[in-house]
Amino acid sequence: MALRIHFTEIDLARTSVATRMNPLWELAASLHRLQSRRGRWAYAEWYLGARVAMREHGLEQALRTTLLPLYPRAAYFPDFLTPPRTPGDLDTGLDELLATPSRRVSQEMRLLDRVVGAPSWAHRLTELPERRALVGALRAYYHAVVAPYQDRIAARIEAERTVRCRGLMDGGVEGMLTGLGPTMQWRRPVLHVRYPAQDRDLYLDGRGIYLVPSYFCWDAPVSLADPQLPPVLYYPLLHEPPAPNKTQGGDCVGRSLTELLGRARAATLHASATGATTGEIARAADVSPSSASRHATALRNADLITSTRHGATVLHTLTPLGASMLRAATGAPHARTEPAHPDPRGGTTGNSGRSRLPQSHRQAPNR
Repeated sequence: MALRIHFTEIDLARTSVATRMNPLWELAASLHRLQSRRGRWAYAEWYLGARVAMREHGLEQALRTTLLPLYPRAAYFPDFLTPPRTPGDLDTGLDELLATPSRRVSQEMRLLDRVVGAPSWAHRLTELPERRALVGALRAYYHAVVAPYQDRIAARIEAERTVRCRGLMDGGVEGMLTGLGPTMQWRRPVLHVRYPAQDRDLYLDGRGIYLVPSYFCWDAPVSLADPQLPPVLYYPLLHEPPAPNKTQGGDCVGRSLTELLGRARAATLHASATGATTGEIARAADVSPSSASRHATALRNADLITSTRHGATVLHTLTPLGASMLRAATGAPHARTEPAHPDPRGGTTGNSGRSRLPQSHRQAPNR
């Protein structure tokens, strides 16, 4: 089964990749991770920390009675819970959730009830006081469970953007789409996406699509159920299995940082500032590719770089900690201009009348 996304030449020109993490989507995907053991190895540290944090913040009842019933790891969860154009900050996303028209909330709650069963109180979310209470629970959960990992998430998403940029430079937008991951295949003019629900077709009709890499999404990408909403595809970042010889605990970081005093590892850190493959690091540090790989592993174990596989190559980029260390070592100022958040609609919102995605369901990952 697959989701087939149909592109025109205009859609290719209007395709973009999110500049930052989407807080409400990562919140939703993290709730799905709590409901599944699939991929648990990739989130083991987070899972244990999340359980402790929820106990400490008194969130366990809200999780059981409010959050999990609204975000089931099933065939559908309401679109309004993940606004498609949230520009990377929690408050804006929650404001947009609050501003959802009551009629739409009611429609999506009825759909949730038909598909998997909605909680008895769900119909009251059409009322603003009930939605404010939900926003309070979402905010508390996010700050306790997701926010402590946002630097790590941001580093992984920035690495993914670097990989997409390389694909774009090598082969245009089609080159960028070709390397999205094993669950997606580009066969011009259609992007075939592995989708656990029924076969579906989405015709972009000149609107383009907004690609959102997600840290907590696992295996299957996710789209919105309503075809009238701006086209968005949330897709999973690839997680590398942990190195078998990686030492756990704080001593690992101390030893790895000591090793950075060597010339080759300093060169590795510097090369990773703009994104570098293992081969490029080897040339920059004047070492063999195998030595460059070992140096990159040491920096990754110290949480100074993150590594993302792209086909047969691995791209290394700095984490926030690595960037801070490099700035301190070189005296570079801490200045970065955030790029403007792209409009996922590409400026076109009209419908062409073509048969498009049926009023079916958004697939939550890993049923």
